[in-house]
Amino acid sequence: MDSAGPAPLVVSDVMTRTAVAIGRDAPYKEIVVLMDEWKVSALPVLEGEGRVVGVVSEADLLPKEAFRDTDPGPGRDEETARAVAVRAGDLMSSPAVTVHADVPLAEAARIMARRRVKRLPVVNGIGVLEGVVSRSDLLKVFLRGDGEIASEIRRSVLDGTGFTGLDVTVAEGVATLSGVLSDRSLVPLLARAVRAVEGVVDVRMELGAHEGAS
Repeated sequence: MDSAGPAPLVVSDVMTRTAVAIGRDAPYKEIVVLMDEWKVSALPVLEGEGRVVGVVSEADLLPKEAFRDTDPGPGRDEETARAVAVRAGDLMSSPAVTVHADVPLAEAARIMARRRVKRLPVVNGIGVLEGVVSRSDLLKVFLRGDGEIASEIRRSVLDGTGFTGLDVTVAEGVATLSGVLSDRSLVPLLARAVRAVEGVVDVRMELGAHEGAS
């Protein structure tokens, strides 16, 4: 059995390649308008030949409303500084949290969760913007049909592995393996390979064993 399982999808498979971005001098209101027009929660900030130097998110814009009826005054912290900022260069979070196009979707999801961001600029080796990947992009793998998922499991996990007595059914993304497995020690490896198939929500085992098998 190939312990590596099927090749995982990577960021370039799901990212948006035509991504809206802004420069350091973009004014506050233009940023709000672009976010509304493009229905996005954050915009990469570029300089030079398209290198990503920061990101302006909805969270970076909100202090202006939060401090509308107060005077930020002297000794401003990061939040109150954003409340009086009017250009992207002063509003942005920098350095930007970015990802490369060849990163597996699972790793991109971990970065988003760890850094608490909804979108990641996708950059090349020198930091130039290639696209944007969002939470909704990462969830697209779960739009795959159950039949398509089952076919991939048979093709990439079961076929050619010697597990001729096994079959798989998929319902609502949950893959159930059934049949006879002579070597029970392979159950964790088999489950991990099935779970690696894009679109699998969970894996269930309904496996018997040959008489006398350990």
